[in-house]
Amino acid sequence: MTSAQEITEAQAAELLINWELAASTAARLAPPGPRLTRREAAAEVQALREAATEAVGHVHQITGLHAARGLGEDTSDVLIVDRAGWSAANAESFRQMLAPALKAAVEKKPELAKEGSTGQVVGSAVTGAELGAVLAFLSANVLGQFEPFHQQRLLLVAPNVVDIATQLNVDRADFRLWVCLHEQTHRVQFAAAPWLAEHLQEQITQLSTNTMGQADSLPQKLAEAAKQLKAELKGRKDTGHDDASADPSAEGASSTRPRNRLLEAIQSPEDRAVMSHLTAVMSLLEGHANVVMDAVDASIVPSVKTIRRRFNDRGRRRSPLERAVRKLLQLDMKAAQYRDGQKFVSHIVDAVGMEAFNTIWEAPQHLPTEDELHQPDLWIQRMGLQGQRSGG
Repeated sequence: MTSAQEITEAQAAELLINWELAASTAARLAPPGPRLTRREAAAEVQALREAATEAVGHVHQITGLHAARGLGEDTSDVLIVDRAGWSAANAESFRQMLAPALKAAVEKKPELAKEGSTGQVVGSAVTGAELGAVLAFLSANVLGQFEPFHQQRLLLVAPNVVDIATQLNVDRADFRLWVCLHEQTHRVQFAAAPWLAEHLQEQITQLSTNTMGQADSLPQKLAEAAKQLKAELKGRKDTGHDDASADPSAEGASSTRPRNRLLEAIQSPEDRAVMSHLTAVMSLLEGHANVVMDAVDASIVPSVKTIRRRFNDRGRRRSPLERAVRKLLQLDMKAAQYRDGQKFVSHIVDAVGMEAFNTIWEAPQHLPTEDELHQPDLWIQRMGLQGQRSGG
């Protein structure tokens, strides 16, 4: 049997999490999508491919990023998937992304490497099932996703695009293009900054490896953080502020930056610095994509204003159960990233123009800090762009 020191990253990933169970659990638990005939489903897939191709040209025009040229011509890396397909793809992505961290956990606690032991088998199954449940919930809510780290492909979840367009009662063709504008902007971002995927992967690996490396104290710290989180949520409920805090886009929502207390409890100051950097970068990426998708006018997406208004209102009508799940999965943090990042990008583009803003993709040092994200003039000053306005 391979010792803990000799184990590879791939072997560690297989030992600690049952990935097949994660994918199968997600497929089983995901709610059924809209009912479509085979012909209707095929037409939707074709329409999404066409929207994905068309969107790249609009992203190029809006951002002025030359990296967008030609990106829409090859559709082989555009996958139109169902909910089970999205879950399977993300289980594989998680396996590759977390492999270094899982190896660190095995090295810290060699008994985890005892393949076939009760602890190893049960632990990997429980973790796989829990991950599958998370993927199942997400698979019914995700519209699309660009994968930058391994296969550099775009996933579009056809049943969700149909389902949400129907719920919102908006033009389905307009909605497809609107969604593709956001996702193809991510594709263009990583093409404009070819160093970005590796940079993010290094940061994620450092953070997750350090966290997993604390395996000896992890259970106690998580238990303490869970207790603290439970008390905090109870306090919000008792004071009647639970609804607003669940949805940062809602009227009256707190402007306080969202915090992941489970992560805070197990992170060192160095880890928190990495987390702060990742938060800023992810907010930039999501906010920039939102700016692009909202920059189109009625000549491109005729019902864009209606789509945006109804899409935002949808977040305010979540059921109590969905709000609780989103809170547990920290999806309120994701919503805040869209909002804060969009404010950052819009402020800079208004102040110095799109061409000057695009210098942000030139090097890791040009990425904003978390403080700059909330005070964009600090970024403008650091980059020496005061008083400049060039292009866009």
